[in-house]
Amino acid sequence: MQPVLEISTPEGFALWPVAQVKPYSFLPLSGQLSPAEVGTALMRLADCNDIDPSPEDDDRPPRPADPLGSFLHGLLTLDNLFAAGGLRVTDTSTGISFLPGCCTGLEDWRDWHEVLDGSGSASFGHDPDPLAERLGDTIRLTVDVEQSDSPVIEVPVTELRHLLSDAERDLISFIALTADWAARHLPDHAASVTSAVARALALSTSAVPSKPQGDVLWSTGERSSA
Repeated sequence: MQPVLEISTPEGFALWPVAQVKPYSFLPLSGQLSPAEVGTALMRLADCNDIDPSPEDDDRPPRPADPLGSFLHGLLTLDNLFAAGGLRVTDTSTGISFLPGCCTGLEDWRDWHEVLDGSGSASFGHDPDPLAERLGDTIRLTVDVEQSDSPVIEVPVTELRHLLSDAERDLISFIALTADWAARHLPDHAASVTSAVARALALSTSAVPSKPQGDVLWSTGERSSA
């Protein structure tokens, strides 16, 4: 199980370095990303929330004129943030993947606990239409309920609890990278960007480092000097 962000890059994006990622593919979030991959994730999160304030029913401040402030404005000012993606589950024995569908986001990843301890089921977007259901001590993951012959993954309840805990640790590790990356690339916005990303990923403020961790070792082998 991996927390993943669906990636698309605004045309001509040049505000900070990003990785070359296939459009509409999924980028797993963890503490193992390169600086360029973190930049890609931050670009996507800002783009997901790049919404102009509405003068009729929005008390947010006007969009700044400068390109960087303008692009970050929604991420830093919206109350309810969206992070296109979700949790991906892959059955390594069959290669079957349970993927988030359209119009679902990582901000709702805690809905998986509803499957374990609440109503016993949750859907995660459409096209495809993935559904998770609890059947006794087993969680059944239907890749697309709109297909009569949809592939299915079955996971014991106890194992899914462990997988969810691992996914949360991945998100927390990603926040640590985000804090370090933002201090280096967005020093004037580092604290607010890191806090906004934590909110977008439904993490508590306790997950946000009090200061950048200057000894972060990136997946490229590069050690931060922040």
